[in-house]
Amino acid sequence: MKYTNEKLLLLVDDDNDLRVATAQWLELCDYKVLSFADARSALEALTPGFTGVVVTDVRMPRMDGMEFLASINALDPDIPVVLITAHGAVDLAVSAMRAGAYDFIEKPFEPERLLEVVDRASEKRQLVMENRALKEKLAGNGTDIEHKLIGNSDAIRRLRDEIMDIAATDAPVLILGETGTGKEIVARCLHEFGSRCKGRFVAVNCGAIPETVFESELFGHEKGSFTGADQRRIGRFEYAHGGSLFLDEIGSMPLALQVKVLRALQEREITRIGSNETQPLDLRLICAANHDLLAECAAGNFREDLYYRINVVELRVPPLRKRKEDIPLLFDYFAGLAATDYRRPEVVLHSRDLGLLLSHEWPGNIRELKNIAERYVLSSLPQDQRLGEILQQPLKEGAGNNSLSLQDQLRQHERLLLEQALNRHHGDIQAVMEELDLPRRTLNEKMSRFGLDRKDFM
Repeated sequence: MKYTNEKLLLLVDDDNDLRVATAQWLELCDYKVLSFADARSALEALTPGFTGVVVTDVRMPRMDGMEFLASINALDPDIPVVLITAHGAVDLAVSAMRAGAYDFIEKPFEPERLLEVVDRASEKRQLVMENRALKEKLAGNGTDIEHKLIGNSDAIRRLRDEIMDIAATDAPVLILGETGTGKEIVARCLHEFGSRCKGRFVAVNCGAIPETVFESELFGHEKGSFTGADQRRIGRFEYAHGGSLFLDEIGSMPLALQVKVLRALQEREITRIGSNETQPLDLRLICAANHDLLAECAAGNFREDLYYRINVVELRVPPLRKRKEDIPLLFDYFAGLAATDYRRPEVVLHSRDLGLLLSHEWPGNIRELKNIAERYVLSSLPQDQRLGEILQQPLKEGAGNNSLSLQDQLRQHERLLLEQALNRHHGDIQAVMEELDLPRRTLNEKMSRFGLDRKDFM
C-alpha cells in the first residue's frame, strides 16, 4: 500500500451551491477535495486504500447518507465519515454515530466548525494508514531498519542513518540514553545490519548481575574452580565469539572487574576462572549507559581508560518526549501487537486522546508507552474514558490509608520512598543506595520484602 501525507477529502452533497462553497473553503485550508452530487457516484471513487475523510449530507436522492455510511463501513470501517444533518435531527445523528459515523454537523454550520471536525478525522485516518503500512512491512520479508526502529521524527531518522553508517564497521559503540528509550534495539540493529549478523548477539545487563558472580558470568569458569562450580561454564565473552557482545548498564560494572574487561579487550583474549589457558576473542563490543559515564570517571566509579576503549563511536537515543510526533504511531503499533497477543479486537485510538498522549511526559519512555498501550487494549472501560484513567493510575498508587496501623503505615511509607528513589534513578541500584544511604544487602532485603523489581523501573 502506498501511503501519502496529502490531506484528502471526499465531499458529497446534492446542494450544488453548498457543495461548491464548502469545497472552496476546504481547499483554502490545504485539503484536496473530490466533490460529488450523489453518493453512488462517490462510492465508485472509494477504495479500502482511500487515505482521506468523507463528508456527506444525509438527505439525498437515490442513496441517502445512512446507506452511504453503511456501504463505506462495508468497504473499510476505518474511513472517517462526517455527516451533515438538518437542524434538529438529533435522533438521526445519534443513529448515525451508533452506525459508525465519526461525527455529525448540523446545518447551518460555521466553516470553522467543519474544519475542526475534519482535521481531527484526518489525523485519525492518517494514524490508521500509517499503522497499516507499518504492519504490511512487518508482515513482509523486508529487513529494513525502519522495521526495527519505528518512527518518522527527524531524531529517529538521523539515528537510523548513523546506525547504518557504522553498522558495517567493527568499531566499539557506546549507546547513551534514558532508561526505556530502546538502547538494546539500537544495539541489535548494529549487529543485524553489520558484518557479524550471522554470529550471536549476546546481551548482558550489568546492573542485574550480583557482584560475586560477575567475573564468572563474563569470562566463565572451569569445573571445581570454586565452591558450587560443578561443571565448566562458558562465559558471555567467549559465547559471543564471532558475533556481538552488548553490555547494558556498563556503569554498574564493579571497578575490580573493569580492569579485567579492559585487558580482555586490549589483548583480545580471555581466561576462564580456574584455567591457565587463554581463549581467543573475536567480537564486536557494544555498550550502553543511562547516565554520564564521564561524570562516573571523575567520581572514581568508572575507569577512564575503559571509557575511551568502549566509546570509539557514540550514539544517543532520544527520549520519547523529544520525539513526540512518533508517539501516536508507536502507541497504535504496540496496541496492535497487544490485541494479537491477548486475542482482543483491534482498537483505534480516539482522536480526542491524542492530546493526552502528546501532553504526557513519558518518564518511562517507550517501555512506559508499550505498557500503557497494552493496558489500553485490556481495559474494559469505555473507550472515551480509558486512556485518561490509565494515565492517572500511577498517580493513585501509594495513596495513604489512615485506617492502617502505625506499623503498616510506616511500611507503606517506606515502600513509597523506595519506589520513588527507584523511579528517579531508573532502577540504578548504586544510585538508590547512595541516595538512601543503605548497604546493598539491606536494600535488596527491603526490595524483596516489598516485591519490588528494579526491572520495573528501568
